[in-house]
Amino acid sequence: MNNHILNHLPYKSSFRFVDNISLLSENEVRGEYTLKQDSFFYEDHFAGNPVTPGVIITEIMAQIGLVVLGIFLILKETDFNFNDDADLFPLLTSTDVSFFKMVLPGQKVTVVSKKQYFRFGKLKCYVEMLDSEHEVVAKGMFSGIIKNIELKK
Repeated sequence: MNNHILNHLPYKSSFRFVDNISLLSENEVRGEYTLKQDSFFYEDHFAGNPVTPGVIITEIMAQIGLVVLGIFLILKETDFNFNDDADLFPLLTSTDVSFFKMVLPGQKVTVVSKKQYFRFGKLKCYVEMLDSEHEVVAKGMFSGIIKNIELKK
């Protein structure tokens, strides 16, 4: 239902950490991602006992909780037209994340983001990541902007 927004994400398959968007509104987004057991970052983090790096957890939270919501809001607000000469690029401007549990290979996580404000092109959200038992894995504040960038040919 809300997965049409995934077509507008600027990430390729190996670095896109969004499987499904189950809720998308002007004030909130909820999405899921299942961590692939053969992902490149598990090979050496940690050898023989793989754990998802905090930077990847932060990236998942940012992609679902900030970028998906930001693109949705920009498309809704501006009648933005995608063409061959321009694209939208998300720029994370700040994060403040606390981690509470490990995320293991193959685990499915849910990200819930609630908009704090969106003005002058800047979005600030309170974002939580939950495990399959609905326990908080990580939470924090994310801020960013989404820029319209002309692509060089």
